Amino acid sequence: MKNIIYHFFGLIIFAGCSNNNEQFIVTETDSTQVLFFPVTSFLKGQMLQFDSLQLTPLYIVTEQKKVDSSWVKKENMQAILKDFISTEINSSNLLKYFTASKFNDQSTAAITFTYTPKKTLPDSIPLRHWNVYITPETGQVRKVYMVKQIKVNDSTYTQQLTWETDKSARITTLQNMPDGTSGIIKDEKLIWKF
Repeated sequence: MKNIIYHFFGLIIFAGCSNNNEQFIVTETDSTQVLFFPVTSFLKGQMLQFDSLQLTPLYIVTEQKKVDSSWVKKENMQAILKDFISTEINSSNLLKYFTASKFNDQSTAAITFTYTPKKTLPDSIPLRHWNVYITPETGQVRKVYMVKQIKVNDSTYTQQLTWETDKSARITTLQNMPDGTSGIIKDEKLIWKF
């Protein structure tokens, strides 16, 4: 019965990813099978829909406690959201570095796929972990959350990227201090469904 449920969710997720020719990879974690979800292909599929939007997206930036908002041309949206697809997330390049697990989160009413490092990651991989949230009733991706770590000169920054399917995206950039603390230096939100 469990295998039928896993295959069912796999088919639903596969059908929900338009413009995706990539196969899901199943990994073994805690003796359960978990799908290795191709996040980048999913997000690129979402971005293909930008041209068909019927309204102008809103871009809200908070920096140094100042909030600024503006309407963005559809053709400029991908430039704002480039950090979401700058690291290719698929099974062929990240399977050896990350392990996958899944749990049914009652508090968020979502099945959560979590991807965490198997070992210390090389500096060439900025991605530190990511989650994919699936609505159990429909099998549709509700949200993608990623964490990246970026080094610029002597400073280290953490980016928290949240993509809400067909609605909005948010990039929160934190500066990591030498004493272990961190502070938000920039928060960007792009909303295309109100």
